[in-house]
Amino acid sequence: MLALRVARIAAVTPRIKSVELVAAGGGPLPAFTAGAHIDVALGNGETRSYSLLNPPTETARYTIAVLRETDSRGGSTFVHDRLREGDVLESSDPTNNFPLNEAGERHILIAGGIGITPLMSMSRRLAAQGGAFTLYYCAKSRAEAAFIDELEAAHGAGLVPHFDGGDVARGLDVKALLKERPAAGHVYVCGPPGLIRAVREAAAHWPKGTVHYELFRGSEADIAPRSGDQAFDVVLKRAGRTLHVPADKSILQALAEAGIKIKTLCKEGVCGTCRIGLVEGRADHRDEVLTDDEREKNIQVCVSRALPGETLVLDL
Repeated sequence: MLALRVARIAAVTPRIKSVELVAAGGGPLPAFTAGAHIDVALGNGETRSYSLLNPPTETARYTIAVLRETDSRGGSTFVHDRLREGDVLESSDPTNNFPLNEAGERHILIAGGIGITPLMSMSRRLAAQGGAFTLYYCAKSRAEAAFIDELEAAHGAGLVPHFDGGDVARGLDVKALLKERPAAGHVYVCGPPGLIRAVREAAAHWPKGTVHYELFRGSEADIAPRSGDQAFDVVLKRAGRTLHVPADKSILQALAEAGIKIKTLCKEGVCGTCRIGLVEGRADHRDEVLTDDEREKNIQVCVSRALPGETLVLDL
């Protein structure tokens, strides 16, 4: 774990604060790549993942931004109400589950609200390389668009703000935007589940590996293209038990209700903590962690399910 001192806290919108973190003992921090995040242990016992928004070339600090959530479970409330400059926090080394594919020739970055944070780091990396990109920044209003002045100064016409006033009907037309894929193009999206789902559906015809996304809220199931989840059974091989997983619940929830505790962190299919051995059965993998080879023998029980008509046998 890293010991990080809070060097600066600033309000960038009425509901978003930026937090600058430096090594508590001085010196450089571990390097990171665009799109990376750190898992921060907060002073209230909660751990949260935050994307790094500063340029990846910087080694003296990590900068994150935290939205005050209306339904906060304690993380954002702690940062907004209790965190102070000079406090020392522990965090993981940077991890990147949302990497920039630098081999791409054209990059479309789509941010919704606080989802701007990893895309800020990506846009800075692309700008430094002379890469071709456009950053679409969706927010209710300019006043709620964190870092908008900074982004406009940095990217000029490369930034396209889109303010919808909170009206979904006035949202960014991602269907039209992604209808034609640019040569060697990649699209990256971070923001509310509805925006991520819309991008995934609009780019469903793009080649595998060219549509990249990261969640801040919700779960992988929230952003999966609408298909209608079905109930299924899981067999716990070592325990000799069979559990029924309803259509509206995850395997993780079914295990918890059966009194079986599984270590988890994000519950969104991005941290890899709740990986369980898959002995038998075909799974509908919805995580963003496992490789194709790993999915043959593992499953992330927070988000993934059984394919229709399948029963999963787990190494539990």
